[in-house]
Amino acid sequence: MKRSTLHKIITIILASVWLINGLYCKILNQVPRHETIVAHVLNTEHSRLLILIIGILEVCLAIWILTGYKQKLNAIFQITIVISMNIIEFIAAQDLLLWKKLNIIFALLFAVLVYVNAFHFNKKENNNYATKA
Repeated sequence: MKRSTLHKIITIILASVWLINGLYCKILNQVPRHETIVAHVLNTEHSRLLILIIGILEVCLAIWILTGYKQKLNAIFQITIVISMNIIEFIAAQDLLLWKKLNIIFALLFAVLVYVNAFHFNKKENNNYATKA
């Protein structure tokens, strides 16, 4: 399989993860555990509003991923969000996580996939940097 084809497939998968988590899990509130985690971590009664905002931002991130704009910056942003969020949840709400302690492993695997897709399979941006050198 060509690098560019693999890059497109992985890009769609990554955008789908953010879209599903933002729209289905948070905005449509089909996975109430997310709201429970936010309420627990932030100790707030406004967790529904915060979950809606987070969901909208995740949908926006999915759109950003699909546009292909500033893919490497986007990847760094995704990795930072996923790792930060999972460290906070690991420390403050481990008992509420779907896979408990293993959640951090899945987060790291996701971050690696984001990194590889943006920095190794992204032929277009990699070629642009090669021609500038």
